[in-house]
Amino acid sequence: MREAEVRRLLGANLLRALAVILSAVLPALLLDGFSLLGTHLTWLCVCSLCVATVNIVLHLVLKPNQSPKRRSFAHKISRFLKCCIYFFMSCILFHAIIVLYGAPLIELVTETFLFAVLLSTFTTLQCLCLLGPNIQAWIRVFSKNG
Repeated sequence: MREAEVRRLLGANLLRALAVILSAVLPALLLDGFSLLGTHLTWLCVCSLCVATVNIVLHLVLKPNQSPKRRSFAHKISRFLKCCIYFFMSCILFHAIIVLYGAPLIELVTETFLFAVLLSTFTTLQCLCLLGPNIQAWIRVFSKNG
């Protein structure tokens, strides 16, 4: 990788870390009675929203050049809907993995699912922004010999 690309990646990751820190600090200043332990569901939602927003904005700012075919409105809508479906599927997959590791299945389903959404936001959303809903690209990147 070129040095400029490494700097861009470092800057993007620092902005993502800043989003997590701000999601812990800003709600405490803006919301009455907010604490990470007492209102953890609110924090999970705020943190997921902050990180998702930063990821999407970074992708829009740092996006690679696209061919004219990929700039059509129909292609963008189709890609967006596929990305939403893949993100939801990753949330369900993470939820199942968390339950298999011992989280309560019925008693705390909201907390477990919001934690799965947070994990999907940190992992799957970045890949969806970079790779899109292209299954072959995902296999190439995440396979052993990719």
